[in-house]
Amino acid sequence: MKRDFLRRILVACVAVTALGAGVAVHAEDEAADALIKRLSVDVLETIKNDKAIRAGDTARLIALVDARIMPNVNFQRMTASAVGPAWRQASPEQQKRLQEEFKTLLVRTYAGALAQVTDQTISMKPMRAAPEDKEVVVRSEVRGGGSDPIQLDYRLEKTPGQGAGWRIYNLNVLGVWLVETYRSQFAQEINAKGLDGLIASLTERNKANKANAKKA
Repeated sequence: MKRDFLRRILVACVAVTALGAGVAVHAEDEAADALIKRLSVDVLETIKNDKAIRAGDTARLIALVDARIMPNVNFQRMTASAVGPAWRQASPEQQKRLQEEFKTLLVRTYAGALAQVTDQTISMKPMRAAPEDKEVVVRSEVRGGGSDPIQLDYRLEKTPGQGAGWRIYNLNVLGVWLVETYRSQFAQEINAKGLDGLIASLTERNKANKANAKKA
């Protein structure tokens, strides 16, 4: 149970790595591992020093995530990968709804765990990548909080053109890649009820999470 709880906390940390970094977080000449280290340190410090977040101000946290997470994450790719082959069969409206509900699901999950962050620090591992690579894996560990080091890895892609830089499209906590975990869950929903059934299920889940947050 404790390890599952730590998993939720660390996934939360990944989701809000942009919080302390401001809106213009992309730098074309910044290495992927340098970006992750900078953002991770920033967000941990933000969480530790923000009394409202530490007190469990979910609305404040959700607003911050909505405003600042997207510049650092290719959320469309994350959603498409989680939905799997059925994504290509979805209408533009279904894709829009899936992305909105998936984002809401993750943001509220993160929001429920952020206040638990205390004295954790980030330790980066050497990155194996060539300068010309367009996709890389950045590996790190989160240390502190009275627990064993926790594996925390990121998959990033290099985006071209205006605003070029590295963007996160998957993450690994304790040996489990997030997108693959949701893909298995979503496949069951799609096989049973189709894409509209998945959307309805995510919508109901988000409503329940919102109601529970108000009661807390």
